[in-house]
Amino acid sequence: MSQLHLSLIQTQLHWEDKTANLHMLQQKIDSIGFTEVVVLPEMFSTGFSMRPQQLAETMQGPTVQWMQETAARKKIILTGSLMIEEVGRYYNRLIWMLPNGQYGYYDKRHLFAFAGEDQHYAAGNKRLIASVKGFRINLMVCYDLRFPVWARQQGDSSNTEYDILLYVANWPERRSHAWRTLLQARAIENQCYVVGVNRVGHDGNNIYHSGNSMLVDAMGDIQFEQAHDECIHTCVLSKTTLDEVRSKLPFLRDRDAFSIS
Repeated sequence: MSQLHLSLIQTQLHWEDKTANLHMLQQKIDSIGFTEVVVLPEMFSTGFSMRPQQLAETMQGPTVQWMQETAARKKIILTGSLMIEEVGRYYNRLIWMLPNGQYGYYDKRHLFAFAGEDQHYAAGNKRLIASVKGFRINLMVCYDLRFPVWARQQGDSSNTEYDILLYVANWPERRSHAWRTLLQARAIENQCYVVGVNRVGHDGNNIYHSGNSMLVDAMGDIQFEQAHDECIHTCVLSKTTLDEVRSKLPFLRDRDAFSIS
């Protein structure tokens, strides 16, 4: 119970082609041996497109159904974000799909206005912290990484709110230094594992993504990173190791108390 096997899929995406992406991702997922959680990039079925009116689905649509079927067949938790339409609004929604078909979801809070995301999607207003095998996982999407208050450990000084901070992304290579630096900063300041899963290759706007998907430990040390190439990597996260760091270096006890409305 003190270890969690989590697999990162860093891949190119077929621009706005859901059928091709789901077929490609199915093959990659099927190639993984034992794992418990599989993480896909942001907008894994389409790429980071600003055309939700043409491409978004409902929660009863084929991509969510594919996630349910894949999680059940592989007996895994499957997560990543996609375009979802709900009551006439569009969301960049991360779905946390359990093997029994139940799910939670997180709507991206910080929309990337620099690319016009705020003109096409509605922002979320609540966080989602999932739980598996004694690990609590705070689920985030891409641009959220730039806003440390949204990710900050909350609660009283005697407890930690979560153990893993997970970001799915379409983060371009031209700002990869910020991506790498901020992932490490979030790990250090929150004394948690940080997992960042990004795509690679050029998107439909000819923007290049270098990936740099990584696992960072609670000391801020990079345990895994891959740049430029597609990869599938399974990390083994240790709750015992994390607890030891927090016990020996109890910095979170001195954090400022606050809440986010």
